[in-house]
Amino acid sequence: MSVRPLRRASALALGALVAALSACGIPRPGPTMNEIFAGSVLREGDSYIVAVGDRVNRAANVPLALGFSDSLRNARLLGGDTIRVGDTVAVTVFENVPEGLLTSADTPGTRLTELQVDDAGFIYVPFAGRVHAAGQTPEGLRSTIARQLDEQTPDPQVYVSRTGGDGATVSVIGHVGAQGVYPIDRPTRRLTAMLAAAGGVSVPTQTAMISVARGSVRDRVWLNDLFDHPELDIALRGGDRIFVEQDQRRFSVLGATGDQALITFDQETITAIEALAQVGGLDATRADPTGVFVFRDEPAEIARNVLGRQDIVGDQRIVYVLDLTAPNGMFLARDFHIRDGDTIYVTEASAVMWNRQIATLTGTLGATGAAVSAASDIQNL
Repeated sequence: MSVRPLRRASALALGALVAALSACGIPRPGPTMNEIFAGSVLREGDSYIVAVGDRVNRAANVPLALGFSDSLRNARLLGGDTIRVGDTVAVTVFENVPEGLLTSADTPGTRLTELQVDDAGFIYVPFAGRVHAAGQTPEGLRSTIARQLDEQTPDPQVYVSRTGGDGATVSVIGHVGAQGVYPIDRPTRRLTAMLAAAGGVSVPTQTAMISVARGSVRDRVWLNDLFDHPELDIALRGGDRIFVEQDQRRFSVLGATGDQALITFDQETITAIEALAQVGGLDATRADPTGVFVFRDEPAEIARNVLGRQDIVGDQRIVYVLDLTAPNGMFLARDFHIRDGDTIYVTEASAVMWNRQIATLTGTLGATGAAVSAASDIQNL
């Protein structure tokens, strides 16, 4: 019988062995520590590799800046009884004569209801004519109407009340108990009071953000800050738009961890230790605790402080390195704040990668031996 089948089997076995020795295609969860360091600007990449220490923590831990601008904070409280365009008022007139302009002996008092303030700021009162109401309090409007009626009936007694209307309203939308358009009344002249009038916030307070839009200005604050900083409980203005949203910042965790996930912030600040805990911590059978990396695009002003360089222009790619085995490594990781868009990656231990290569090589050699044995059996037939 020809020896060609045996030679062909031997060639196939040799090819398989060479492929196994190259070990370039062995599956793994991500880059090695050396491959990450190869991406440094000091080598062939465009990222800055920075070991986390106390100074780096101080420079990098910049909280998410939320707050109201001066244009919102400096607005004064609206008068609770100020009459505005669109409001409705009720006017009651008593006259001191048996047969008056608006009254009679049987009805000494006349009540005029649902008098709406027009776009020019006026209401119409019989015999008093057009009376300017917008911007006045009920007491001021009472005096104005009494003065104009006094020219035609002696010493009229006038009572004015503001009954509502849409003169000063705000819209409240988002995660609240009852979305809608609400009037600014005396009890609801400030932001927190208006939120309460809308049924309160329906998301966890630690992740609730409040946006207020007034004209072209739109600012946000954390809900908790409204209580910690009373100056942020701003006075409202007609036309304000209030939006209650839940924090949508996210970060991802990959590599040799208990789980790999995209995680939404559940509190204002999350540290590296807390982030790892949310995915079950490091995988005890695979993780290299000296290789915990945080990938981030840093704004130029923060990058300058982190790198200690003033020649930085534009956003910079920075890879922060946390060594949990260092004497203070756990404390540094506990103090390092994770930010929106961060990627946390934990490398595998070198022994794990070596064992995987050996297992792959052993499996390949076993398959090669089986192929050679089968070829020999065929040859011996």
